[in-house]
Amino acid sequence: MTDDRMHAETQPSAARRRLIDLGHTITEGLVTYPGLPAPVITPHLTREASAATYAPGTRFAIDSLTLVGNTGTHLDSPYHRYADGTDVAALSLDTLVDLPTEVFHVADATTRGVPAPVFHDSDLAGRAVLIHTGWDRHFGTPEYADRAPFLTEAGTRYLIDQGVVLVGIDSLNIDDTEPEAHGTRPAHSLLLAAGIHVVEHLTGLGSLPSTGARFTAVPPKIRAFGTFPVRAFAVV
Repeated sequence: MTDDRMHAETQPSAARRRLIDLGHTITEGLVTYPGLPAPVITPHLTREASAATYAPGTRFAIDSLTLVGNTGTHLDSPYHRYADGTDVAALSLDTLVDLPTEVFHVADATTRGVPAPVFHDSDLAGRAVLIHTGWDRHFGTPEYADRAPFLTEAGTRYLIDQGVVLVGIDSLNIDDTEPEAHGTRPAHSLLLAAGIHVVEHLTGLGSLPSTGARFTAVPPKIRAFGTFPVRAFAVV
């Protein structure tokens, strides 16, 4: 058997591969996190105005978008938490694209905090870990910000020890944002200090198998920026 034939037989058939969109759509006025400004879309050049510049029948639209980095499904880089951390422009594509993925389905959990034992008995080194809480069903409603699920500090430390590359969640925040948390952010602080990216506000994780998917989430290359929306998707 030739090397080319062996390679072809070990690759999934294109007909069997599925692309699953895991990101929320950004629209003008979208509230991602209460208290943060919603995105604003304004025309810079309208199609009607462009008619004076281009040949007959040729028109273009150029729009301006104003938003904060924490809009919709977004990725946090170390710079988001630490002034000397890596910004989104400097992130290696090796840590963002086609990552082997483990998905932990905890939508039926009776507690808000996702503990370390959830991740036991899984090989997590070099992988993206996605936490499916089912909380994305509330996205865009007041309920989304009320008593949302989060990753516990113990769970965070376990994932770091296992050598994960990225951690994502389909909830308001990877940390507990309720008043009793007193503003502490152990998941952000520990993960980003370890150079592990965080992706928040995912959706559709219930469509993914527990293992075998490949995850991608890439922000644009912007210097001195810590967090930015991504087009997140998985191949299964």
